[in-house]
Amino acid sequence: MHCSKSRPPMTTPTPEKGHVAPYAHPAAGWGALKQVAINLVKEKVAGGKYKTLFKQNQPDGFDCPGCAWPDRQHASTFEFCENGVKAVAAEATSKRVTNAFFAQYTVTELMRQSDYELEQHGRLTHPVRYDAATDKYVPVDWDEAFRLIADHLRRLDDPDRATFYTSGRASNEAAFLFQLFVRMYGTNNFPDCSNMCHEATSRGLPVTVGVGKATVVLDDFQLADTIMVFGQNPATNHPRMLNELRDAAKRGATIVSINPLKERGLQRFTSPQHVSEMLTGGSTKIATMFVRPKLAGDFALLKGLGKRVIELDDAAIATGGKRVVDVDFIREHTADFDAFAADLRAESWADIVAESGVTRADIDALADVYVHSERTIACWGMGLTQHKESVRTIQLLSNVMMLRGNIGRPGAGLMPVRGHSNVQGDRTMGIEEQPDDAFLDCLGAAFDFEPPRAHGQDVVAAINAMLAGKVKVFVGLGGNFSIATPDTPRTWEALRQCDLTVNIATKLNRSHLVIGKDSLLLPTLGRTEIDEQNGVPQGVTVEDSVCMVHLSYGMNKPASPHLLSETAIVARMADATLGSDKVDWRWYAQDYARIRDAIEKVIPGFERFNERVAHPGGFHLTPASRNRVWKTASGKAQFLVHAIDKDTPIKRARARYGDDMMVMMTTRSHDQYNTTIYGLDDRYRGVYGLRRVVFIHPADRARLGFAEGEHVDITSVWEDGVTRHVQDFRLVDYDIPEGCLGAYYPETNPLVPLESIGDRSGTPTSKSIPVLLRRAG
Repeated sequence: MHCSKSRPPMTTPTPEKGHVAPYAHPAAGWGALKQVAINLVKEKVAGGKYKTLFKQNQPDGFDCPGCAWPDRQHASTFEFCENGVKAVAAEATSKRVTNAFFAQYTVTELMRQSDYELEQHGRLTHPVRYDAATDKYVPVDWDEAFRLIADHLRRLDDPDRATFYTSGRASNEAAFLFQLFVRMYGTNNFPDCSNMCHEATSRGLPVTVGVGKATVVLDDFQLADTIMVFGQNPATNHPRMLNELRDAAKRGATIVSINPLKERGLQRFTSPQHVSEMLTGGSTKIATMFVRPKLAGDFALLKGLGKRVIELDDAAIATGGKRVVDVDFIREHTADFDAFAADLRAESWADIVAESGVTRADIDALADVYVHSERTIACWGMGLTQHKESVRTIQLLSNVMMLRGNIGRPGAGLMPVRGHSNVQGDRTMGIEEQPDDAFLDCLGAAFDFEPPRAHGQDVVAAINAMLAGKVKVFVGLGGNFSIATPDTPRTWEALRQCDLTVNIATKLNRSHLVIGKDSLLLPTLGRTEIDEQNGVPQGVTVEDSVCMVHLSYGMNKPASPHLLSETAIVARMADATLGSDKVDWRWYAQDYARIRDAIEKVIPGFERFNERVAHPGGFHLTPASRNRVWKTASGKAQFLVHAIDKDTPIKRARARYGDDMMVMMTTRSHDQYNTTIYGLDDRYRGVYGLRRVVFIHPADRARLGFAEGEHVDITSVWEDGVTRHVQDFRLVDYDIPEGCLGAYYPETNPLVPLESIGDRSGTPTSKSIPVLLRRAG
């Protein structure tokens, strides 16, 4: 090794007992129903709460607390998925983390438990405060907790010395009140989960099409000729999406998976919603084409796709044939097409093939599908967004879609598939470290104050500020910040330098154990639970991946009488810190319709909010680009010229370490959602009882001199000379492009350097980590 500095691993990993076996069955089907039953039993869900499942994603029920995939008219008869049931069961569990639990364990002892073990303890029941003398959490009453937060915040000499993290599970109402409180306090420090997932979408698309959201609705999937799925594994991350893809495949649409991994759910799928498939053991073939770029190869692949479209169009012009590009759309709605086309013509096919890892024949085949499709939808997940060049990649994808007019007409458009259930809504509500002046002007006018104008901190900037001693208070509205973030030892060091850390949560996780000098753990209601204020049940709203806003009411009795809703917690924090002279925070929290009235005054598109959201299915926040109105600098859909980057950290690492250097991506197992570990299996990939595994091509394993199933240590290589490593991972032979590796997060998040972020997005590059493998021990 050439690295001069090193830090030891955080803990010695516990040996895992498990096995690897091929999984030959379709996704979902009876295997999914079996796991549903197992999880309901494991979580000890009481009999009366089983009915909750039948109200999931229903107009008179609650919105799934899992993913943000939309519901067909929010009124399907019985549509829930395996991972949605896991999320509901985890919230409806009868297991409890009480004051007696915290009296039994020190924080140090709990730190030795795995993330899975922490999850299994159950629901938090009481507010607690860390006691350094005993190294335990001890009971605290709510008023005292809010006084402590207010004391710390008022003590700071600059509001920017506090940072306020938001998870995508927060409702629109809680998020709006949270951002109002923080901006009235005086800062735009809003690191949030978007910074780690779809930030490239939020920063890239507004430049090309004027909005950082989906331009399609769910009905468009019934009209599309072709659906291209980039960097996404729906069977694990958005299982209900497979029903849309199944229906599209059944009617003859072409579905293309563009992903280094050939995921099981995009091969064959048995729908639990279709009795005939379940009873006959049948299944539906989903994708008819698999295109396998190497990690970080998507930009070059898209450039090849665009180049081939231009070549075919040039040939049509030369022969007098039908044009391949949409001439009318380009003329009426776009800017700088000629420069874009000239750049594609000049690009080298040799560079495209080398940089993408995709053969010329496969690129030509993909282009053939695309140009013969009248209506195409492009979907993408974090496989596109967690790279250095992600913003440019998203922009190029939108440009390729513009070539054939595939934005702003039925059955065609852009579909960023968001992760957590309200990650999109939180951003709409103002959870944004770079707010625009129009939003701040409206907010200030509605509440009679001058909001801060300076841009605040995203996730990585917040960690760096804590490390530098510039941020002393951290408040987390949900999530698992210490584990979801990159460069885990440095993130932990940052949090431990804070004077106060506050976590608002439903269940125990690692971040509640990585704490500042003072620390509060505040338990909150879950999405499935009845939220009563002054004896009146309250509904909360969320915005899904296609910009539908709908209302959700909990149904279960709260896990503890000592819980407060997220909205109530935010209101009482604000009241304790700022008082009620400007805003009567508690008045807003007594009736969430009042918050929605305030949202209506500040955010365009929410006119008659309470009236419209009361309708089953809610309402659509229609993006201007869906109607071919372009809110860009040019007033047109904007073509951009970007070159293939030939001087990247991966290339520099390759030059230094040669072919021993591999590129790793982090990924979820099927038994987790984000950082929540429900179990230790990843059955679609054939992994059981194991999480410390590395997926590797057999040829790479043999070339590097390892035996099948051998255990290795993994070291990432970065240009700061710091050795980042994790220990004792089992090699698993897998169908993955040569030179590439896959492994689960959060176990491999320590390998992602804090400085390795996407250009203009700041997103950690968790899908393109240069690493070296060594024999374990």
